[in-house]
Amino acid sequence: MTALPRGESPDPAAENDEDREDREVREDGGPDAAPPGEGGAEQSSGTGEAPGAEGDDAAAAPALSEAEAELAAQRELRERIEKRKAEKEGPIAAGAKLSGPAADLLAAVRAVESGEKPGTAFFDSPASAPAPRRAAPAPARPSPPPPVSPPPGQPGARNASPEAVTSTAAVLAEGRAPETLARPAAATLGEQAAGMLREDPWQLLSVPGVRPEQADGFARALLGAECGPDDERRTAALVGWLLERAALRGHTALDVPEVRAALADLSVTDPGAAVRHAVAEGVALVFQDGVDAVGTGELTGPDGSAGQPGSAEDGAPDGSGGEAEPVRVLLGLDRYALAEESLADGLARLVTTCGKDADWTEAAAAAPSPSAGELIRTVAGAGLVVHSGGESARAEPAALIAAAGALGLRALGTTHSEDGRRRLAAAAGDPSAAVALSDLLSGAAGPGRDADGAFALDLLVVLDAPQLDVEAAAVLVESLADGTRLVLSGDPGVLGSAGAGRVFGDVLAARTCPQVVSRTPDPGPIGELVSGIGIGELNQVEAPGKEVVIVPVRDAGEAVHRTVQLVADSVPRVIGVSASDTQVITVGHGGSAGTVALNAALKQRLNPGPGRFGGFDPGDRVVHVPAPGRVVPGSVVSADAEGLHLDCAGTAVVVAQARVEASVRHGWALSAHQAAGMRWPAVVVVLPGDAAQGLSRPWVYTAFSRGERHLSVVHGVDQALPHAVAAVPAQERTTRLRALLEAQPAAEAS
Repeated sequence: MTALPRGESPDPAAENDEDREDREVREDGGPDAAPPGEGGAEQSSGTGEAPGAEGDDAAAAPALSEAEAELAAQRELRERIEKRKAEKEGPIAAGAKLSGPAADLLAAVRAVESGEKPGTAFFDSPASAPAPRRAAPAPARPSPPPPVSPPPGQPGARNASPEAVTSTAAVLAEGRAPETLARPAAATLGEQAAGMLREDPWQLLSVPGVRPEQADGFARALLGAECGPDDERRTAALVGWLLERAALRGHTALDVPEVRAALADLSVTDPGAAVRHAVAEGVALVFQDGVDAVGTGELTGPDGSAGQPGSAEDGAPDGSGGEAEPVRVLLGLDRYALAEESLADGLARLVTTCGKDADWTEAAAAAPSPSAGELIRTVAGAGLVVHSGGESARAEPAALIAAAGALGLRALGTTHSEDGRRRLAAAAGDPSAAVALSDLLSGAAGPGRDADGAFALDLLVVLDAPQLDVEAAAVLVESLADGTRLVLSGDPGVLGSAGAGRVFGDVLAARTCPQVVSRTPDPGPIGELVSGIGIGELNQVEAPGKEVVIVPVRDAGEAVHRTVQLVADSVPRVIGVSASDTQVITVGHGGSAGTVALNAALKQRLNPGPGRFGGFDPGDRVVHVPAPGRVVPGSVVSADAEGLHLDCAGTAVVVAQARVEASVRHGWALSAHQAAGMRWPAVVVVLPGDAAQGLSRPWVYTAFSRGERHLSVVHGVDQALPHAVAAVPAQERTTRLRALLEAQPAAEAS
């Protein structure tokens, strides 16, 4: 990037914050959290969480009524899934086009799930005739689910009574575990947490942030010589822990050989037996997935033992081995299996129930751009459409919403962030044309639901679709009535969702619905630069108005100094964008130039103060994280006994004192995962030398595309930046949705 224009020389005065210590960030906090010794590099897996460590989210419990509402909503979701599956006839689809023993294998899994057979029967004997599916409840659609908190797609935590916390603390003390785990353990495990931990100490692994060696130490202190590395309680808990860890990286399932290898690394002497036991205990489910011609999955038997191509166990209908489709075996958690199957069924339902509701011909002809016209024409004849493009392409879904409204249809757009909502509403020319997705799902905003529990909509356009995780997507699609049109719109180049799944990418890859690719390019030097990054090229750009500026630095201390100088002085003076409209983006929370260090330096320069409200002062720029993956920018107003009072884009928010440390951080500097779905007039991207390992093409694409008028790059990674753009693509996620979608036509035909 040496050909890009260089920035102004910084002020000679050095910042006073270079010696501030970084806040410790737990390794289990997601990709934005830095494992010790890794320099705070943010990973490119797309599962980054917003401020606040994951363990603290479990500790802070919502109101009991909200927890009950969450459970009720989950039960209703299960009922809908089971009813749809019971209504289908013919062979069971296993996520691919299966036959013979392959289909029988999944039938055996379903038999285990339904309780008709013990889990060990799945492994110990070949599957015979397909087992019947579980019985379905009679109602066609449940009543409208009540609002929940956190919103659908995020597991809810329970209230922990003082008695439960006290009894849990006593058991933890016996096992020489930190007393601070008492509240999160009680919130995670419920009122019987103490008894559960005493009976099975490895249940401690279900508490976010706890690692296997910590749970092992707790178990040894409680059980003494009775416990060992192959204790079935331990191995079952480890399988669940591995799958939960995988979900933090975006996976909804893992290949069985990968699980076996990880168990072996954790001193389990018989990983195959551990997998079998975990399935028998209901800790995990087993699935099959077809491997394509360039498949990377290892052919395996259900216990993870290597199979041979062409053998009967690999799916040959007659055991001859000549016509078998390669099969790999996946292990997953029930919650993600339910979500993916529900989502696949729901999307297929929308495709098949779409009918003609209006004449869209004139609307398409009057569209403001050719790409908008193409989108309108495509949506006119399809129940599900995928639309892809950059920031300028967001005008096309806005035109679609406006056109649908003019035809008398009930149309709405939903976005990942409040900032995205405002931009979409402005483009559509109607403040009511868009709502934030979290508000739509919780019932805080939107059209409300009809008597059958479905949104009162004819068309729903989901922008920022790459940020849609599989659980939220399943709830969203289940809330759409038959005949509703759904458009998934987004930029394929950005980082993926914070939650598990790869919804947008899987729907794109499955190619089971019409796809519209925008031909509207992003304008200006920033648009030209980002477009090149999207195809793996870091191009030279002409920036006569200093739209793109490179500021080379030698070390992290200089990176912090120059970042502060850019935000506080150079960008306001030269570009005309104030510090309040300039966002700093860096590669992680930890490290010498991560968000923690940068926010400390920026606070001292822009809003110095003693931090008398739990580290915050009135006027501080912050981000509030009501649930993992949701980032709401705001500023501190005041604090009192009720909590910390914030102004979030004109909305008053009160964060309880117990939640402040976990869910509020200073917001002058964010990670790229946190910044996804939002834009600012000016952006300063900070790339210190220790950030090189966290760079990838999606990371660079996301960070560089957040600026509307100006992009400054504080550059200290030398050739690591062009290397990341050219050779470090997005980390693949193991999911089942694409295969389930591809199998839908066959399932419907049967």
